[in-house]
Amino acid sequence: MNRILSALRGLRSLFVFLLVVPSLCLAAAVAAYSQDTPAVSLTQISSDPFTVAPGQHATEVEPHVLANGTTEVAAFQTGRIAPGGATAIGWATSTDGGSTWTHGFLPGLTTGNGGGPYDAASDPAVAYDAKHAVWMISTLPISNTTTTVAVVVSRSTDGGFTWDNPVNVGPKVNSSDKNWIVCDSTSTSPFYGNCYVEWDNPDTGDGILMSTSTDGGLTWGPATATANHSAGIGGQPLVQPNGTVVVPIETSGISAFTSTNGGASWSAPVAVSNIQSHLDAGGIRSGPLPSAAVDGAGTVWVVWEDCRFRSKCSTNDLVYSTSTDGIHWSAVTRIPIDPTTSTVDHFIPGIGIDPATSGATAHVAVHYYFYSQSKCTEATCRLYVGYISSHNGGSTWNPPTRLAGPMQLKWLPNSQNGLMVGDYIATAFTNGVPHGVFAVAAAKSGTTFNEAMNTAQGLTVPEAGPQLSSAGDKPLHQLSDAIEKESPERGIPPSKRAAKRSSK
Repeated sequence: MNRILSALRGLRSLFVFLLVVPSLCLAAAVAAYSQDTPAVSLTQISSDPFTVAPGQHATEVEPHVLANGTTEVAAFQTGRIAPGGATAIGWATSTDGGSTWTHGFLPGLTTGNGGGPYDAASDPAVAYDAKHAVWMISTLPISNTTTTVAVVVSRSTDGGFTWDNPVNVGPKVNSSDKNWIVCDSTSTSPFYGNCYVEWDNPDTGDGILMSTSTDGGLTWGPATATANHSAGIGGQPLVQPNGTVVVPIETSGISAFTSTNGGASWSAPVAVSNIQSHLDAGGIRSGPLPSAAVDGAGTVWVVWEDCRFRSKCSTNDLVYSTSTDGIHWSAVTRIPIDPTTSTVDHFIPGIGIDPATSGATAHVAVHYYFYSQSKCTEATCRLYVGYISSHNGGSTWNPPTRLAGPMQLKWLPNSQNGLMVGDYIATAFTNGVPHGVFAVAAAKSGTTFNEAMNTAQGLTVPEAGPQLSSAGDKPLHQLSDAIEKESPERGIPPSKRAAKRSSK
């Protein structure tokens, strides 16, 4: 296992001015931040072994990770193909809280991995069905020549170590995009054991669709639209303890829709917030897609990149809103990773919440990517992975930790939407310990990449020490760069979807 020591370095003095106690003198603050943070190391959990064309090898991108007890299952693209998808979908499973991992590749899915019917696959997302004791990975199948089913689901009944050939979800389509999966694993819920898949159809302008399974993912119900046949992308369904499903999603802004009847019908989306986003530099693939999580009592959090707290929309913070019912949402709040006067640009967040915590004592953790300088080019941008946490439901935040970087953008594979680490990452808790899975790149060897999946060991959610707050921060403007609109994953190069929004 590749372990790279990392600790909080550089930029510490920038955080001093956000200490919660304003009377704390500067000397004392500097002393507090000069203390050593707990040792954090990276563990590589998988790498790309393939060489088959047209994949860009060795690359792994776009991970998701989910935990149940001490078991964690991650899934990710392996061997990224520039026009769309990947050579295979990789998986990695840990049963000891993320210390050691076993990994492999989903069978019966792609030709690149052998035995599968599809030219590529994309957008893996993980779910666990406690009622039926089944792990699931949903993916988008991609063909160069024919239509495919909208989404497929691979199942594991042995704890995430062997996987069945995929089960079809939804009708055949020319393309589908941004699927996600979740299961209701609360034994007291009236819909315990229901699993829900969300995706959108680019051929109908990103029409939102949902499908439900009640038998552990063996069969799936019809593709069902929202009440108003709304369009959106990047929905991440979550299940509250009472069985209500809440789906935060990017529409014309950040929105959410719900089901209170086990997926029999879905509401029209309600507004969470408008989007004000800075276009990330260097041609990197990113944008304000939401990342979402739910605490132990059912409060839903949605996080995205946003520039409303930055002068002239010059760079992105990570911001969030919360809801207890999926209908009424809190005001947008900034995560105080660094001061609003900094040049740091933050994007691609992955939020997780310890399910044993909730409300004012919720343990919240976010992994994310960032540039130290937002004004950079493909040649000069330097990419990092960061981590930040809160032990009190977002009232204050612990100082951030840099986990990986600097990475040069030329080390990243290309995609139909730019240089790629992924459209999303995630954070999962096992016994109170947060883990993220994310792509880390190093210098290429000739034309061969060196980008693999990693997780961080040694992260915590401290309940003591210096704290950061954004309580006094106010939005500064209504400005936004044009919101980046992704072309859907296809086996053949797609036409660009027209941008629906422009700078204000």
